[in-house]
Amino acid sequence: MKEHIRKKASDFDPRILEIFDGYVHGKISKRQFVHQAGQYAAAGVTGLMILDQLQPNYAYAQQVRPDDPDIETMVVEYESPDGHGTIKGLMAKPAAAADPLPAVLVVHENRGLNPYIEDVVRRAAKAGYLALGPDGLTPAGGYPGSDDEGREMQRGLDSAKLMEDFFAAFEFLRDHEGSTGKVGCVGYCMGGGMCLYLATMNAVDAVAPYYGVLTKHEPDWSKVNCAIQGHYAENDQVTDQVPDLRRALDDHEVKNEFFIYPGAQHAFCNDDRPEVYDQEAAELSLTR
Repeated sequence: MKEHIRKKASDFDPRILEIFDGYVHGKISKRQFVHQAGQYAAAGVTGLMILDQLQPNYAYAQQVRPDDPDIETMVVEYESPDGHGTIKGLMAKPAAAADPLPAVLVVHENRGLNPYIEDVVRRAAKAGYLALGPDGLTPAGGYPGSDDEGREMQRGLDSAKLMEDFFAAFEFLRDHEGSTGKVGCVGYCMGGGMCLYLATMNAVDAVAPYYGVLTKHEPDWSKVNCAIQGHYAENDQVTDQVPDLRRALDDHEVKNEFFIYPGAQHAFCNDDRPEVYDQEAAELSLTR
C-alpha cells in the first residue's frame, strides 16, 4: 500500500507552493504545474512526484468520525428552483438535541463536498449546531472522490446557478424544523466568497469567510445586515483585496473584523493539506 508522506510548507520551495496555488484555483493546468514545479525540484524529483506529495490526505483532517455517538448525520436533499434543481448535502446535529438549534451553513471550496468539508460539518454538530454542507457538484453527479476531478467538474457548472444553490441551502436551513431560524455561514476560498455573497443578499445572520473574496459578483454592501469576521493568510494574494473590502464595509457601517495571520499560507485552516496547514493560526481563528 502506497504511503502518503506527510510534508509541511518548509519542505517545499516557496515558488512551488505558489505554482500549486495557481493549479488548485484553476489558473494553470496539471501539465503546466508538473512542468513549472519540476524546474524548482531537487535532483531526482519530478514535478509529478511533487504533485503527489501535495495531494490532500483526509485521514489527517478527520476530527469527528462519521459514527461519533454524540452526533447524528444524514444525507438530505433540498430544492433550488433558481439554481440546478435538487441539491444533496450532508446534515449533522447533536444526537441529544430535542429543541431547535442555531444553524451553520458550511460552504466548500472549488471542488465539491470532499471529506474535509464533511468533517467540518460534523465538527459544527459536535459544537452544538445544526449544520449543513451542500454539495455544489450534485448536478454533475456529486463529489467524485478526487479533488482534481472535482475542480474540473465545478468549472463546468453555471456559476450563477451555483450561487443560487447555496442561497437555497440557506433557506432550507432557516426553515428546517430543527433550526431556530438563525443561520451563520462559514466557507473556505470559493466558499468564503459565497459567504460574502449571502451577506449581500441579506440572507444570513453572521458570516466567517476564510481566505475568500467576491470575484464574479458585483456586491451591494448596503444590503448587508449581519456581522462579518474574516480570516486571511499573510502569504496569500487573496489577502491583497482585504483593505478594499474593509473600506467598503466600513463605508456602509457593516460590523466587521478581519484577522490576517502572520506567516500563514492560503488554506492555512485546511488540516487535510499539511503543506499549508498552520495549526496555531487555525486554532486561534476558531477561538475567535
